[in-house]
Amino acid sequence: MGPGQGRELRARGRRTLARLLDAGAAVFAERGFHAARVDDIVKAAQTSHGTFYLYFSSKEDLFRTLAEDLAASMVDLARELPPLTPDRDGYEALADWLRRFTDLYEHHGALLCTWTEAEIVDSELGQVGVDLVGQFALELATRLRAAAPDLDARVGALALVAMIERANYYLQSRQIRAGREEMVVTLAAVTHAGLFGAAAREVTAPPAAPVLRS
Repeated sequence: MGPGQGRELRARGRRTLARLLDAGAAVFAERGFHAARVDDIVKAAQTSHGTFYLYFSSKEDLFRTLAEDLAASMVDLARELPPLTPDRDGYEALADWLRRFTDLYEHHGALLCTWTEAEIVDSELGQVGVDLVGQFALELATRLRAAAPDLDARVGALALVAMIERANYYLQSRQIRAGREEMVVTLAAVTHAGLFGAAAREVTAPPAAPVLRS
């Protein structure tokens, strides 16, 4: 086999892998983690069982790959959080970062909801989620130490992760009636004022409060 053929096979393999991952994400979103079957993924990917097992040992293996790729993207985003400052520029930078977080969550919302709802905390897949929260919080803690040295940065970072992630989860799962932008500015205002006090509230625009579904 010549170099050209080898490159083509590798390119074809990447396309097949991408098709399987896309199909898996769609099937998990539609059927949920527990109800999804390899048969469903193979059918959605328009490929064979033999091809599936060339790349993955099980549906759990495919889901783990999706989860690990997503976790890496979220940790990369956490590292890009700008310095937190009490002025208007600091607030705007925080709001822009939260928009990027919401973009990422929206793009992968179905997978994230499936991950949350799968109730796989005690499994290896659950550990991926635990590791993600820990790494994400660790990156945020570095910003908190500089912005608010009187706070316990580790606990503060975990509180921020819980607030930001849950708010986006509720939005994606339609458990709150709120526009995307009003949620972002609310999170930015709450975070900014929480770090820098009531005086910092003057530099932020008044957000509209989300309305919980009854």
